[in-house]
Amino acid sequence: MFKLGRSSRALASAFAVSKQQLNSSVIRAPAVSQQRRALSIHEYLSADLMRKYGIAVPDGAVAFSADEAEAVAKKIGTDDMVIKAQVLAGGRGKGTFDNGLKGGVRVIYSPTESKMFADQMIGHKLVTKQTGAGGRLCNAVYICERKFARREFYLAVLMDRATQKPVIVSSSQGGMDIETVAKETPDAINTTYIDLEVGVTDEIARGIAVNLGFSEQCVEEAKDTIQKLYKIFQEKDATQIEINPLSETSDHRAMCMDAKFNFDDNAEFRQQDVFEWRDTSQEDPEEVRAAKSNLNFIKLDGDIGCLVNGAGLAMATMDIIKLNGGAPANFLDVGGGATPAAIKEAFELITSESNVSAVFVNIFGGIVRCDAIATGLIQTVESLDLRIPIIARLQGTNVEQAHKLISESGLKIFSIDDLQSAAEKAVQLSKVVKMAREIDVGVEFTLGI
Repeated sequence: MFKLGRSSRALASAFAVSKQQLNSSVIRAPAVSQQRRALSIHEYLSADLMRKYGIAVPDGAVAFSADEAEAVAKKIGTDDMVIKAQVLAGGRGKGTFDNGLKGGVRVIYSPTESKMFADQMIGHKLVTKQTGAGGRLCNAVYICERKFARREFYLAVLMDRATQKPVIVSSSQGGMDIETVAKETPDAINTTYIDLEVGVTDEIARGIAVNLGFSEQCVEEAKDTIQKLYKIFQEKDATQIEINPLSETSDHRAMCMDAKFNFDDNAEFRQQDVFEWRDTSQEDPEEVRAAKSNLNFIKLDGDIGCLVNGAGLAMATMDIIKLNGGAPANFLDVGGGATPAAIKEAFELITSESNVSAVFVNIFGGIVRCDAIATGLIQTVESLDLRIPIIARLQGTNVEQAHKLISESGLKIFSIDDLQSAAEKAVQLSKVVKMAREIDVGVEFTLGI
């Protein structure tokens, strides 16, 4: 069972998003709902954006080298600061770098310490509970003044799919994982739905601030902060504005101490300034490559490559592989552009992973004819000299011509009409290849098996 990523889990458990929209009958496909649909930006960029909107954040700046980190610390001019590794993953504070340094968030007391920790963080991979064992490369650090909070709260502005309305989620229990709060004390989470035509009025924002527990001296500033955060959400086509914690400082200021901002990729054409902040070094290289070719590609941890057209068919394909005892190696949707060139690019992505032991091609030829797909498939298998079994289930326009082309090609492509039979064959052949690899022997397939 594939696990939902942090944002999806939070939406499902804490924010009352329909579970039916997140789950497949057999597989939870985490990244499918998030893949390039929610650009995530680094914390220092979120802080810069909030400053532009007049929202209070700790004084700080980004550094891309140890020397820059020292200079930033000197400019801040205090002996009580925090240095944060700029990695797009949660759990940084409890993470470990590949050089042994523990903690991607550290308290520092001088420019010298800032330089020392920056040198140990920049250029190294940070492993957290969300990155996987490979970790993510830290290319920069964010140094900011350390502020002390009287109270810490949680606040997020999101889009609720069930109601198609923005929603402000707030909790008096800030500074900790919202998933933990949702699980242990769900009553501590408050949800406020926003009318798109009305927006966040003074009354709504003040009510949220009072319910959170801001003091009388700080309620008005907290109200303004909530309204400004919603303004960012609306004006910048955000999908998530998460502040954890939103604090009331010792001098009764409402201040955003940490932030996670996501933006809708469908709005890239009108948010070009925001999308210039995209850091592809934090993304899977294969997924970045696929996006450039307009392919929807997400790596999973199985061994059967899946090449399909259409997200629904992709989910069904992964489901039936699982039902037959196999495990999908990826989610690869070529969409309506299942051209020979797209199929070749898709196969190169799929077979770039050494663990892939079979490829299941499941395509419905509607917009694109099956014979054109078969031609592309044959050309790809020939040009890449593929040695793993290819199982092709083609249905739709000109399917008979497609079968004939594959049959006359002389290539070892197993063309099977029935979905269940095709899935069974993919799983069976995958297991044979894996067994052969385990004992270090070669294996050849014939179409008669």
